[in-house]
Amino acid sequence: MPKINVYLPDDLAEAVKTAGVPVSAVCQRALEQAVRRVTAIRESVLADLDDEPTGALAHFTPRTRAVLKLAMERAREAEAPRISTEHLLGAVLDEGTNLALHVLRAMEIAPEQVGHDLSRRQPEAPAGDLPDPDPRRFDGPAANALELAVTEATSLGHNYIGCEHLLLGLTAEPDGVAGQVLRGLGADPKLVRRAVTAALAGYVHLRAETGQGRPAPAAGAQQALAAAVRQELEPLNRRIARLEEHLGLNAEG
Repeated sequence: MPKINVYLPDDLAEAVKTAGVPVSAVCQRALEQAVRRVTAIRESVLADLDDEPTGALAHFTPRTRAVLKLAMERAREAEAPRISTEHLLGAVLDEGTNLALHVLRAMEIAPEQVGHDLSRRQPEAPAGDLPDPDPRRFDGPAANALELAVTEATSLGHNYIGCEHLLLGLTAEPDGVAGQVLRGLGADPKLVRRAVTAALAGYVHLRAETGQGRPAPAAGAQQALAAAVRQELEPLNRRIARLEEHLGLNAEG
C-alpha cells in the first residue's frame, strides 16, 4: 500500500503518542471523507438548491447555499460559461449577513472596497470555447476554492461548510480573481485563518453570554466578533511591526 507522511506540530504529536491514537486508521477515515466531499463538489451541478439538499451540497449551510445560488445568478447575468471565483466572492458580498463579512471588517477590510476592486477586475477569457458552457458548473479556480473550503473545514474539525470556510478557500486559491483581490487588500491566508478561528470563538462566547435563543443585536455581535479577531491578531501585528522596525522598513525617505 502507498505510504503518505503526515506532519504534526510537536505538542500534537506528543499528545497523539501519549493517548495511543491509531493514527493510520484515523487519517484513512478522514481522508476518505474528504475525498468523497471534494469529488462530489467537482462533479456537482447547481440544478437544485432546495432546503434539504443531498450529495455535494449536504454539508453546506443554508447561508452558503444561498451564496452559491447568488453566484450562479451572477454567472448567468454576466453570460459566463462557468461559475468563477469572482462570482462566488461577489455573492458573499451580496448575501450580506454571513460571518465572512464580519471577519473581513474585523481585519479592517471593508466589503465595499472588496466589491469595488472586484468590479475593476476583468477575468481572462478561457482558452478556446468550452464544449458545454453551463453557468451551473464551476470553472477550475472556483472548484479549487471550494475544495480548499472543504479542506479548511475538515482541518478545523467542522462537519459543515460555512461562508467563513468559503472565504478561506477563495483567499488561498492562487489563480482566481477573487483570491487576487482579497490578497491585494491584505487578506493573507494565514491571517484570515486566524481571524476565522477567533471569530468563531467570539461567536460561541457571544451566544453563551446572550443566552440560547436570544440573538444579540447585529451591531453588538459585529463589535464582539471584531474585538475577538483583533485580540487574536494583535500579537502577530506587533511581531510584524518589530520586524519592520528592525529592517528599517518604516523609516521615512
